[in-house]
Amino acid sequence: MDRCAYSGLNYRKAVNVEELRAIAKRRLPNFVYEYIHGGSDDEVTLERNRAIFDKYYFTPRTLTKVSKQRSLETSIFGKKISMPVLIGPTGFNGMVTKDGDTKLARAATHYGIPFTLSNASTTSLEDISKIDGLWHWMQIYFYRNRDYVKKLVERCKEANYDTIVVTTDSAIFGNREWDRRNYSRPLVLTMRNKLHVLTKPRWLNDVLIPDGIPQFKNLGDLLPPGETSVKGAAAVLGQQLDPSLNWDDIRWLRDEWKGRLVIKGILSVEEAATAVEVGVDGIVLSNHGGRQLDYSVSPMELIADIRAKVGNQLAILVDSGFRRGSDVLKARLLGADAVLLGRTTLYGLGAGGQEGAEHALNIIREEMDRILGLLGCNDLSELDSASLMVSSSR
Repeated sequence: MDRCAYSGLNYRKAVNVEELRAIAKRRLPNFVYEYIHGGSDDEVTLERNRAIFDKYYFTPRTLTKVSKQRSLETSIFGKKISMPVLIGPTGFNGMVTKDGDTKLARAATHYGIPFTLSNASTTSLEDISKIDGLWHWMQIYFYRNRDYVKKLVERCKEANYDTIVVTTDSAIFGNREWDRRNYSRPLVLTMRNKLHVLTKPRWLNDVLIPDGIPQFKNLGDLLPPGETSVKGAAAVLGQQLDPSLNWDDIRWLRDEWKGRLVIKGILSVEEAATAVEVGVDGIVLSNHGGRQLDYSVSPMELIADIRAKVGNQLAILVDSGFRRGSDVLKARLLGADAVLLGRTTLYGLGAGGQEGAEHALNIIREEMDRILGLLGCNDLSELDSASLMVSSSR
């Protein structure tokens, strides 16, 4: 079934996230769109992340006196949020639109949900922390330079962040073959891509004029002088990532950081149990949106087993492949507390800036609200596992 019937450029007319994706593809240069959309190797994990949702079916109750005023409100770490979604960490957002991180953060504020700033952002963590009403989280990578990690943690403390998300599945870069196709050599676009950029004057005026290529704003202490641009930093970052990352490093970080600590990249029941022992506050079940290990299991397949193992000892968040409100509710029914959205809000950002990202969130919210009612529930607390059936035929 074609889920992308709309072929225009007005993001306001998009009725689903797939249509926002198509609009973003038409608005953005090819190399930027493929950076957002692409996966690793044969992109089997990328495709499976979407296909897995077809395995789960709803079993509605129709005579339950559903109210016209339903609630999607829930809590994470004891704080209320308007719906069970967060904006997850995504890097290089300044290449999608000027001040892309700020626009995503303001979209999150508009909907009363947390925003997670990427370590590889083009907006400083201090600037994000100044946005009124925003619950700001910070994502970090572990680098060989532990002094940098320690300084970054100190910056988070000083800027009043209360949650750090440490990504553990990127210590070795995945094989993203679209990089090889789009660049003639490291970070030098092919002639075809250069010519395609010239067909996007709106993007050029928004992103590159007058300030040029966006700069990384949270990596200064890690990079050589003058190498803070998106172009200049990439090779250095690859060398700085530490493949020896292990639980001792998480324990070290737990000692350094007394706020909430979340591990992103867990895909193992055993590692989820270890996270409890180490004193982690939450985990994100994630295969990095299909951008790292190809043929990886989907996080959806592990939610129930991990919830059964850890109970309520930590928060279970999940990402990778979520495009519909129904996807989010399926994850909730399996035992997840909330879902991190990555590409979904980036498609909105690429299609229409902050308003486009807000439109993406509104689409997800309206889908969840409608499905909640169709399941015979007035709020999320009324959902139970009996509302979801797992098909054995897929």
